[in-house]
Amino acid sequence: MEGVGLVIGSDDFCAALADFGVELVTGVPCSYFSAPIARFTREGRYVPAANEGAALAIAAGAAVAGTRVAVVAQNSGLGNLINPLTSLLMTYDIPALVFTSLRGWPDPAGDEPQHAVMGAATHEVLDAIGVAHRTLRRGTDAVGLRALLAEAGKELEAGNCVFVLVEKGAVEVPEGAAADGSAEGPTLTRARALRAITAHTRGIAVVATTGYTSRELFAAGDAPTHFYMQGSMGHASAFALGLALRPPGTEVVLLDGDGAALMHLGTMSTIGAAAPPGLIHVVLDNGVYESTGAQATTSAGTDFAAIARATGYASAVVCADGARIDAAMAAARAAPGPHLLVVPIGRMAGPAPRRATSSIGARDIHHRLTAALGAGPPWADHADRR
Repeated sequence: MEGVGLVIGSDDFCAALADFGVELVTGVPCSYFSAPIARFTREGRYVPAANEGAALAIAAGAAVAGTRVAVVAQNSGLGNLINPLTSLLMTYDIPALVFTSLRGWPDPAGDEPQHAVMGAATHEVLDAIGVAHRTLRRGTDAVGLRALLAEAGKELEAGNCVFVLVEKGAVEVPEGAAADGSAEGPTLTRARALRAITAHTRGIAVVATTGYTSRELFAAGDAPTHFYMQGSMGHASAFALGLALRPPGTEVVLLDGDGAALMHLGTMSTIGAAAPPGLIHVVLDNGVYESTGAQATTSAGTDFAAIARATGYASAVVCADGARIDAAMAAARAAPGPHLLVVPIGRMAGPAPRRATSSIGARDIHHRLTAALGAGPPWADHADRR
């Protein structure tokens, strides 16, 4: 059933999954699912996964143990899902129910630029690998959702995976919906931390992870040496490593988030092994995925500084205030790295600043950084180099 004014309430959504026999939910947050994730968290039925592929593997293990699990994810993370989907679940005939938000669809121009490619391709990607999918359109009511789940059940009973692709507005997102949890914590704000860090970054490359970190860095003051990563969650650390490796000694400051760092934590081992002397890795840790509704990460039980020391970083310190950040940045720039600064911060108050790409094209962000580094297109003169 479809109607322009219909929306599935978050309680109805959760009730439909419960009636379908879902006992556990895992995934990586998307704002489209902020209210259901909040409820599942309150009920102790939500497992925050480091990345989308890990969430699917969790669901696979639970399925083999006889438990019905639902995965929630954003389609921008579909790439992380493909490996376990094709080589684990589809190979072993392990069924899984996956709810995937449709960012950048049906109109890519209506969303941020990092969603345009996957938004247009999501259905076709699943078709190409032979995965069943249904689209939960805006205007479908709770009865329509239950009918869709009944259809999905036939595929699941046959040992197949089923994706429910969720259009924006199909599921209610109440104003301010977020996972339960105390907002108390460090008093240092991200903005204050960034001011202390960028006092040491004039003229050197700064890579900011996706989410509010990129937004607040842009709001604090743009520079051609800034690379604002939108999308590619968890890969800012690898991108910064690539910058720092050539030429050797290139100074790079990486502004990471706790959720992003956890998503591909193994890159810290790669950084330690490569030992780029000019890389300063900063993890701004507020314990939540703030831009998707402040769902909790697992950083409370993770010692980033200990991981850095164990993987070969030259130093790792925790900086709880601006003065310690200032001292640590000065020390890191004076000695070969890589160095890690863990900065506990509180949650942002007030509206989020606008994205950098609201003023600067993504392509321009790339090309102006290349120019600022005194480099050029890597393949443009290939013939001359032979």
